[in-house]
This record gives sequence, structure tokens and C-alpha cells, in this order.
Amino acid sequence: MEVLIPPNADTGCQLGARIIAKLVRDKPDCVLGLATGRTPLQLYTELIRLHKNDGLDFSRVTTFNLDEYVGLPATHDQSYRWFMRENLFKHINIDQKRTHVPDGTAADLHAECRDYEKRITAAGGIDQQLLGHGRNGHIGFNEPTGSLRVRT
Repeated sequence: MEVLIPPNADTGCQLGARIIAKLVRDKPDCVLGLATGRTPLQLYTELIRLHKNDGLDFSRVTTFNLDEYVGLPATHDQSYRWFMRENLFKHINIDQKRTHVPDGTAADLHAECRDYEKRITAAGGIDQQLLGHGRNGHIGFNEPTGSLRVRT
């Protein structure tokens, strides 16, 4: 793992977008792990710009998001599926069938988590994972002093 520490959020988002864009160009059928929240918004804006202005092609990319709220349907404006659609997916040429967000309304959430892991494995695993960094030091949903090896 390579750790890069940019001088500020703007530089970090630009760098993150360039890293993702390079992977998408080098491996057009890559699998991206994506995050929601404030951390990636500027990065997503840059990816949209690269798509519109430089022709960055997402047509063969597959995505898996980290999380979803339990009980919210994908159409709810507070769901992470909605967030991803509004802030990235509807602005790029990604096949919506290749975008995956856990189903927060599944009758059996444990089975949904197991199935989500199976879908990730079937897709070949995650090539690159984008994570948020919280004010308390959490990375993704891994709290300080927690394990970085947790699963869905």
C-alpha cells in the first residue's frame, strides 16, 4: 500500500481523480470501490470533468459502494444509491447495471452482506478502493484502533 499525503483537500481530490482515471484508462474493465460523504465529492466532480472534457470512458467499469442505510430504498434522497446517482453516475457513461450498492431494504441483511461479498468476488475483486477520512480519524468505517480487515 502506498500512502500519499497531499498538502490540502483540493490537491488530494485532484490526485485521487488522476489515480482513478489512470486505472480506468489502463484497465477499462476495472472494479472500483467507491465511497459517499463529503470526502469524495470534489473527486467525483473532477472525474466528471475528465469524462466530459477528456473522454474518460467508464462504459466497462464496475463499481461497488461501501455502504447503504438500513431501511432506505434506493429512490430515497438520503440513500447512498441516490447520492451516487446524483453526484457521479448520471454524469458519466457508466452502465447502471454495473454499479452496486448494498440493498438496505433486504429482508435478510446478513444474507445481503454475504451476497454482496460474492458479487465482489465474482467481479474479480476490487482493483482500487476510495475511502473517506473522518474527523475522528476513521478511514471508511474503520474507527481508530479498529481492524482494517473487516468485511461487508
